[in-house]
Amino acid sequence: MTLHVDKINEMMQKIEQANNGGGKDRIASQHEKGKLTARERLNILLDDDSFVELDKLTTHHYYEFDMQQRKFFGDGVITGYGKINGRQVCIFAYDFTVLGGTLSDMGAKKITKLMDHALKIGCPIIGVIDSGGARIQEGILSLDGFADIFYHNELASGIVPQITASIGPSAGGAVYSPAITDFVVMVNKTASMFVTGPDVVKTVLGETVSFDQLGGAMTHGTKSGVAHFVAQNEFECMDYVKKLLSYIPQNNTEKPLIVINNDDPNRIDNNLINYIPENHLQPYDVTKIILSVLDNNEFFEIHKMFAQNIVVGFGRLNGKSIGIVANQPLYLAGALDIDSSNKAARFIRFCDCYNIPIITIVDTPGYMPGTDQEHNGIIRHGSKLLYAYCEASVPKITLVIGKAYGGAYIAMGSKNLRTDINYAWPTAKIAVLGSDAAVRIMNRKDLANSENPEELRKQLTDDFTKKFSNPYVAASHGKIDSIINPSETRPMLIKALDLLSNKRDRQLPRKHGNINL
Repeated sequence: MTLHVDKINEMMQKIEQANNGGGKDRIASQHEKGKLTARERLNILLDDDSFVELDKLTTHHYYEFDMQQRKFFGDGVITGYGKINGRQVCIFAYDFTVLGGTLSDMGAKKITKLMDHALKIGCPIIGVIDSGGARIQEGILSLDGFADIFYHNELASGIVPQITASIGPSAGGAVYSPAITDFVVMVNKTASMFVTGPDVVKTVLGETVSFDQLGGAMTHGTKSGVAHFVAQNEFECMDYVKKLLSYIPQNNTEKPLIVINNDDPNRIDNNLINYIPENHLQPYDVTKIILSVLDNNEFFEIHKMFAQNIVVGFGRLNGKSIGIVANQPLYLAGALDIDSSNKAARFIRFCDCYNIPIITIVDTPGYMPGTDQEHNGIIRHGSKLLYAYCEASVPKITLVIGKAYGGAYIAMGSKNLRTDINYAWPTAKIAVLGSDAAVRIMNRKDLANSENPEELRKQLTDDFTKKFSNPYVAASHGKIDSIINPSETRPMLIKALDLLSNKRDRQLPRKHGNINL
């Protein structure tokens, strides 16, 4: 009997040691930096008493550089499974108190084992990042560990959702796993991600830059687009993760949960048309239209600070999750450019992976002109948006509310990109070019030879608008299915979603398409 008690005590002692990570001094140091420990983060994110840890007593097996004197249970990463609002998730969190959260060979094995579990049972994978990168002392073994994680990220992509909560540093090869995942939440002032750090940048290029300027949350939220959300603290970060999960399913074989609410599916809004200015050159905020249409006026915007000329995000219609893609006239007049094309294409492909219908709201004057866009590849990047819409087999509904000119009309979910239902408001203007630009090109000689060119230009412009720059020509060719009263937008979208609820769309078998990355 005493023997068994001793063994139980030994086990409890080891578990307590593992729970303390790198020790009380390291935990205190983490708190002094204004950061929580890995275990505290899991407690915030997961439902009470739902976490089950795996590989808690794992250690590294390396001998060089006196590493046997620096062994800790868990080896710098905590892995396991738990529940978020009752839904099963697999989760790993780097423990910065253990050797700076660096990745070892055994740490990588823990993470990939967890990812294998997630793929077998079909549940989301959440990674909480606070890591110094590859463990230098283990050399190629730690590098191979990252490679194995990247491979598992690819295996899981499009099968189970992957979400990254970036709370501390992430450098070198460590940044590429978050980049492969579906969504990245970064905490302002504490999270950083970069391939090469400030010291290397200064040595190689002579540039002096801070960690935050080089790869902080605001940098990646506004400039690079790596961060989908910028949280002000760790608690807000976890709230973003929870809210994201509420809109998406467990895996690619399921549909998102229907959330019952009391918002009337037949609700109309007679004020909706007033958000569109009489002068089509005047900017307005398209999110006001989005909010009016969605259940309980709730819209969860993604990539809010990046490529603001296009809006993407999640909402619900009659309880069903939908993805919204909309031009934003407040920025660049809603024109499409490189960043907005990438942003929208990536979001569309995520929705298609996880059976989330896509609603597109169109008001765009075209693709952004200029040498900067052309030289940096607007043709290549712009084609991604076309590809994403063509590839998507989920229900697709497009609503043209304003300008839809040229290639941008095509790219924004036009009928011939396999969009199921195409609506337009009577305010829609669908044409190759805007009336004024079209007249100046088509009637260049007549205008040059006219005694009163301004009067002739106005007459020709009015004539072009009546003939082409309206939704009725497109409707006459079946490219617009219905021209709808703006006040009835919500019920019309819900009816279209109901129609398409059992949509089946099959393609010829192939290994995969070759999107122009």
